[in-house]
Amino acid sequence: MRVDANFLTDNPRLYEAQFPDPEHLAARFVLDVLARHGLERGALLDVGCGTGRDAAHWARHGFHVTGIDNSPRMVEHAGAHCPDATFRQADMRAFRLDRTFDAITCLDSAFLYCHTDDELDSFLQRCRDHLRPGGMLVAEMRNGAFFLGNTELLDGIRERTVEWEGVPYRSRTRLWIDHAEQLLRRERVWDWPGCERELTQRSAWRLLFPQELRRVLRQAGFEVLDLFDHPGPRTEPAWRSGAHLGTSLAGDRLHLVAHRPT
Repeated sequence: MRVDANFLTDNPRLYEAQFPDPEHLAARFVLDVLARHGLERGALLDVGCGTGRDAAHWARHGFHVTGIDNSPRMVEHAGAHCPDATFRQADMRAFRLDRTFDAITCLDSAFLYCHTDDELDSFLQRCRDHLRPGGMLVAEMRNGAFFLGNTELLDGIRERTVEWEGVPYRSRTRLWIDHAEQLLRRERVWDWPGCERELTQRSAWRLLFPQELRRVLRQAGFEVLDLFDHPGPRTEPAWRSGAHLGTSLAGDRLHLVAHRPT
């Protein structure tokens, strides 16, 4: 068990226990979104691939998948558990793979780890350079507009216990908004039987508003095809293929589909 860096991303099996997806909702969501836009096969790059769980599902459905992640432990785990895909450790703001793809995915708010405008611009330039003309970018992320007058996720501390290999791991999580930096910050404190002291982990996501997201995509040379808040892998009990897209854009999650124009 490693606890010296990021507790969950450095322990991939615990990550999957903490965030199970036995019905492959996230991967099915992407397949359906791509199919809506006429892509059912091809080369796919998954940015922030994590444990490779989604990549394995896409590979089983005919895609040639490459995954990149900043965590060497995640990349190692993904390669061992998904031999039908290729995985590399890389920074999402600076990756260079010397090839192009039919689609790029960026799920679970990985897009929002670009905290500054320069980082956003760099990431989107990397994506554009790695997409063939007509290729699609699919992203799923927290919605900055959700927090306009809504404190549902900011009120109190959320406690959760997940059991892994017979050990109960307890986490206590609080979120708050750093208005000056336009970030949603998170502090998560872990403890478990036998640990010598609590482990505190901190992270943050950039908060983007829908119109702001459209603007940065347009400036980076993309055309937004769809922007919707529901349904999605986190906003419905189960992802429904062909479901009507909600465009109130007030929900907790934003789902983006853009392409590189031909």
